[in-house]
Amino acid sequence: MPSPQPETSHLIENETGTQTLIGYVVDVSDPDGGARCWLDIGPQHTNRHNVLHGGIATAVIDNACGTTGSLTVDATGKAPFLTISMNVQFVAPAQAGSRVTATGRIVGGGRSTMFIAADLVDDSGRLIASGTGVFKRVPQEKLK
Repeated sequence: MPSPQPETSHLIENETGTQTLIGYVVDVSDPDGGARCWLDIGPQHTNRHNVLHGGIATAVIDNACGTTGSLTVDATGKAPFLTISMNVQFVAPAQAGSRVTATGRIVGGGRSTMFIAADLVDDSGRLIASGTGVFKRVPQEKLK
């Protein structure tokens, strides 16, 4: 008898062209915490030094943060948010063959913007990069 498939309704995969191209996965399963975004690093994600490219690391952090903002208004994590600004600090390299995970957390905000941070860690919990950003919800009428 085949083993049962794991529950995946809390995962967002291949939702956008960018997500499909890079290959990251978003997990919105923690109702009390932030969204998690992870990437299994392959050779296509590395720079000339054979470590995770900073732009790819930033994309993973950005998605964890944006989805964390989305979770404040939509349990599916799919309400659109825009990144207004983002700062990322790179702390350590991550190698191909490892998984990196960013978890977003809300650190402040007001009526129209949210301040959200995320740390990107590898499989062993080592900090790879940290980022902070300002995010804004996109009104439905602006999506047309």
